[in-house]
Amino acid sequence: MKNSSAAVEPRQRTGETEKMTVNVGVVDLGHVDLLVQEGFYSNRSDLMRTALRNQLALHADTVRQTVARRTLTVGLQHYSRADLETVVAAGQRLQVQVVGLARIADDVTPELARAAIESVTVLGAFQASPGVRIALSDRIH
Repeated sequence: MKNSSAAVEPRQRTGETEKMTVNVGVVDLGHVDLLVQEGFYSNRSDLMRTALRNQLALHADTVRQTVARRTLTVGLQHYSRADLETVVAAGQRLQVQVVGLARIADDVTPELARAAIESVTVLGAFQASPGVRIALSDRIH
């Protein structure tokens, strides 16, 4: 359950995506539409995903070094009720640091979450029940 310094490539699965809105100028949008119309991309989203992946690939070494330095978990980190109960029983507290998706099981109570989790830093998405989110709101960075 401790964060590992080894970078693991996240797997993208259907249903595990987040929507991102991008504002672009009308000329850039026209260029995007032109490339879609000419068949280079199936739609605007396809072009944006491709451009995003290309930029991430360009900066992959920096991302890997930062993940290792900051001991971030890359991909999906799921915390079950049993995981958090084990942490509390051991007298420990977690520092959740994730690039990707951090998920806390629905059966985790707000009290258990506060007892087990010292801080939450997520670059990506954080999924937890509304009660757990409120309980951890002062610890989410």
